[in-house]
Formats: sequence, C-alpha cells, structure tokens
Amino acid sequence: MKKTVKRSEADPHYMWNMKDMYESDGLWEEDLKKAYAETDKLKKYKDMKEIGKEDLFALLELNAELDCRIEKIYVYASQKSHEDMAEGRYQDMASRAQSLMVAKDTEASFIEPLLMNTGQEKIEAYCKEMAELKKYERYFEIVFRQKEHILDSDIEELLAGVSEIAEAPSDIFAMFNNADIKFPDIYDENNEKVPLTHGRYNLFLQSRDRNVRRNAFESMYAVYTAHKNTLAAVFRANVKKHCFFAKARKYESGMHYSLSDANIPVRVYEKLIEAVHDNIGLLHRYIRIRKETLNLSELHMYDLYVPMVRNVDMKIDYEEAKKIVSNGLAPLGEEYQSLLQKGFDEGWIDVYENEGKRSGAYSWGAYGVHPYVLLNHQDNLNSVFTLAHEMGHALHSYYSDKNQPYIYAGYKIFVAEVASTCNEALLVNYMIDNVSGKDEKKYLINYFLEQFRTTFFRQAMFAEFEKITHEMCMKGETLTPEVLCEIYRKLNAYYFGEDAVIDEQIAMEWARIPHFYTPFYVYQYATGFAAAISISSGILKGDMNVIEGYKKFLKSGNFIDPVELLKLCGVDMLTAEPVNCAMEMFEKLMDQFEE
Repeated sequence: MKKTVKRSEADPHYMWNMKDMYESDGLWEEDLKKAYAETDKLKKYKDMKEIGKEDLFALLELNAELDCRIEKIYVYASQKSHEDMAEGRYQDMASRAQSLMVAKDTEASFIEPLLMNTGQEKIEAYCKEMAELKKYERYFEIVFRQKEHILDSDIEELLAGVSEIAEAPSDIFAMFNNADIKFPDIYDENNEKVPLTHGRYNLFLQSRDRNVRRNAFESMYAVYTAHKNTLAAVFRANVKKHCFFAKARKYESGMHYSLSDANIPVRVYEKLIEAVHDNIGLLHRYIRIRKETLNLSELHMYDLYVPMVRNVDMKIDYEEAKKIVSNGLAPLGEEYQSLLQKGFDEGWIDVYENEGKRSGAYSWGAYGVHPYVLLNHQDNLNSVFTLAHEMGHALHSYYSDKNQPYIYAGYKIFVAEVASTCNEALLVNYMIDNVSGKDEKKYLINYFLEQFRTTFFRQAMFAEFEKITHEMCMKGETLTPEVLCEIYRKLNAYYFGEDAVIDEQIAMEWARIPHFYTPFYVYQYATGFAAAISISSGILKGDMNVIEGYKKFLKSGNFIDPVELLKLCGVDMLTAEPVNCAMEMFEKLMDQFEE
C-alpha cells in the first residue's frame, strides 16, 4: 500500500484548481475587505420601521450580492483548509471568513423583521407596482410562511451574533476528527505494517483477510472509545445548541425546526422510519444471505463490508473510473456527458488522499464559479461510485447556478442526494449489463445491495438515533456516553437482527459520524435514495415524462419547494410509493443474487 504523501509532494494534475475562484490569497484578502465595507452599507436601512419599494429593492439586491461574495470567500478558505487540515494559514482564513459571515448575518438580521413590520399585503402591492421586485416574489413567499418564527429585530440580532459560538461543537469535532486524531498502524494482508487512516478504513473493512478487518475495526474504535467522554460532551453540546435555537424560534421540536427550512412536513421523516420498520425483515434477510455466502458461523460488524463474491477483485484506477462513469451516465444525454468531461478535464476535482487532507468526499463551490469535488480516491469499486455520486451533486449545482439567480440557485438538502444517487443507480445498471462474467455480475449486484444497506437502512438508523437523542434533549434528559452507546447498540441490534453479532465497539459509532453535527440531515440520504431509485427506473425505461421532469428538476434550484420538485419527476414523498419501489428492487436484487 502506498505511503500517504504530503500535499507538497502530490501530483498537481490530480488536484483541484482553486485559482478559478481566487488567483491568489491576496485577492481573497481584498474581497474580504470589500465584503466588510459592503456590510456597513446595510446600516442605512437598519432603523427603518417600514420600508418603501425602491429602498426594499436596493436592500435586497445589496444583501444578495453580499451573500454571493461572502459565499465565495468562505468556500475558498474552507476548501484550501481541507487540502491540509494541519495548515495554520488556511485555518486562520477559514476562521476569519466565518467571522465575516457572522458579522454580516448580525447586520442583516433586521431584514426579515422589517418585512414583517411592512406587512405582506403592502409588499405584495409593491411587487405589482415595481417590475424589478417580481424577482423576489418567491423569497417573500418563503419569508412570510415563517412569520410566526421570525422574532423581533433585537432578538434576531442577538441570535445571529451567537451563531459563531454555536458552531463550536461542529468545529471542535472537525478538528479532532480530521487533524488531531491518530490511529495505530495495523498489519495488512502481507503482514506489513501500514497506517490506519479515515481514507483507508473502509478499504481495510473490504479486505479478504478477516484479521485485517477485525484489527482495523477494533483499532479505530479503541481510539474513539478512549475519548468517549470528550466526544459525548461535544455531541451533547451540539444537540443542546440545536434544541436552544428550536425553542427560541418557537418550534415544537428540533426536527420541526430543521425541516421547516425546506417546507418538509415532519410526516415525511416519520413515514420514512415507519416504512423502514415495515420492511426491516428484508434487511434481516440480506444479513442472513451475507452470513451464509461468506460461510461464517458468526457475522460480526467488521464483516458487513467485505464483498460476498470472493473470486472477483475489481481494481479500477482513477482514469478508468472516469471512462466507466461517463459511459454509465449516457442515458442522461450528450450535454450531461459533455459537462461531466469538462469537470474531469478542467480542475474541478481533488482526487487523492494526502497527509492532513479532510476525510471523505463532497461537492461544494460558490455561485459564479464551477463546482468543486473533494475525493480520497482508492482504486476500488466504491471509489468509482463515489466519483459518480459527487459529480451528480456537482452537475446539479452547475445546472441550478446556470438557470437560477443567486437567491434561488442553492437547492435544499432534501433533494441534494437525489441527483447523486440517481447517478449511482444508472451506473450500477450499466455495469451489471456490461460485465462479461457471472461472478463479476454477482459482485456488482452485491455492491448495489450494499447501497441499499448503507444509504437507505443505515442512514435511516442514523435518523432514528437523531430523533431519539434530540427528543431526549428537548425533555431535559442527559446524553451521557453510556446513554448514547446504549441507544446506538439497541438500534444496531434491531436493524441487523439475530444473524449479526453486535460487537461492543459498534456502540461508539455515533462518535465518528460528521453529519450528526448538521442535525436532521442524514434522513435525506434515505429519502433521496428512494426517490432516485424511482427516477432512475423511469429514465432507464425511456419514460419521457420522467426524463423531461428530471431535467427541469436539475435546473430549478430552490425556486420550487423540494416535495413539489420531486413531483415533476413523478415521485411523491408524502406517499409510501418511493420507498416501496426501492424495497421491490432490493428484494429483486436479493432474488437475483441467490439464483
């Protein structure tokens, strides 16, 4: 296994080109100063009791331009810091960018209370009288439906001011998990000592050698367990912060608070968990198939990721991965493939792991600049699908940015996982249809079954964990390490069933999930997965209503509410149909695998 290189030693050909955002750090510094100067201009409107139409338009334009500039400042500093989390200069820049965001949000906190004071009726009249304001009609609609949760301007200013402090749990966890945490070396299949890292952990869990899997699993969780009190305190602080803001804004719960931003009915979340419980027998069947196929007397948590097909080892380097992804996404049309190639060729992607680089993968960017993708590519099948997944996000952002003004370009998280997962579903269908051997086909079916387990069931389990812990916090109950571990252990026992051994270490898994620091985020992986399976099925059947609806979906950003956006593609998340569609496919794949 290759040694993890320093950033300075890595091949620039496989790094993203941050100069497309800022040619130099000096230009970033200039933009930071400009943003502070523009933030001061908001003061002109701050003490108004009501606002006239000309001033309203000028204020909203200033606010949008400012948000757009600050987004670019923040994304650049953050992405540069993610190249090497131990690099102090970019940590400092990211911190200063965050301070700028807080300063601007504090200054702009009067805007929504000012709209409330002016009144919905008067503002609707302004839109009829002044053509330029029509651009903001959707924005006004979003604001006024939240009116009972918008507070007086002085309280809004206070809440905006404490938001930087409120990011502390997330910041502390990120620094601990990416920069400070160190895992012991383990021995690989060749009995050679190799470093255990976030990027390599999943690779070790897929090893044919059970000792490698067990050692990686036990070594990683030993480190987290050694810090369980600290990690529980950070997790608890983040949950308390979320509950505080929910109560301050007069929401019934933290879930209501999080889901209200995208106008998602709480019933969607509850229905997901109900549907998972209704279908939990299918997951238990899959675990039983895995145990029998691997010929194990006991299936442990570290046995969940190893491929069930033993005589296939799909080593796919990055260059080959790009070709496979491009071919797999051909059903989306030539324009989509052309944009995909543009991303591959023009510095959108940071490909390989290096010392200090942020773990995992993501797509991010700023309006007016192409999207970026961070990977930690390993030459395996999982990394091929990660590439397709993150480019799904990237091209969704590209289409939204090109077709919407800044204020509506940012699509909501609820639909964020649809384009990425749809890409994965299309890709796996292509690969299953185009592999030559029976074992290779079985290997790919195994991979897709794993997507159901990890992206649908596992994320739903995370969502249930969040629901339980946040409800406990709202009731004033204490989330100690022991309480968190017991909740998590019981959920694993319920989800994986009698055919799995629930190792004691897995009870600490909650402590290493970054998405828990964005409360009520993970359920959207499961809902997005169900929606994407339904959409990809329609695309592969050549259903033109679904195909045209999906193109409109990609271009719509936040101009349409997420639940309504999915209806363009024939998917209604207020019904059980998308989940049922996904479960039918899951069952069909298990039948194929067993046959």
